[in-house]
Amino acid sequence: MFIVDDKGIVKLIMYYPQEVGRSIDEILGALKALQTSDANGVAMPENWLSNNLMGDKVIIPPASTEALAKERLEKAKTGETECFDWLFYYKKL
Repeated sequence: MFIVDDKGIVKLIMYYPQEVGRSIDEILGALKALQTSDANGVAMPENWLSNNLMGDKVIIPPASTEALAKERLEKAKTGETECFDWLFYYKKL
């Protein structure tokens, strides 16, 4: 099973041997996660929308500079975002 974006880029490949059933819920969840990720510049955790650790929140990609990391720490202090440490930030969309 392939998911290809509107630019022709393969975004996801799932291989199911014929002895294993397909999960339409898993495929639709992957499609929704890819669309949300592309639209918002975020990453999705495993089992997004009902993740045990983060619920329906999304992952903010790691900071690329020290200044951005400090800015994110300040946002975490004000409650604008949440974090587990200086690297792993997440938020509600």
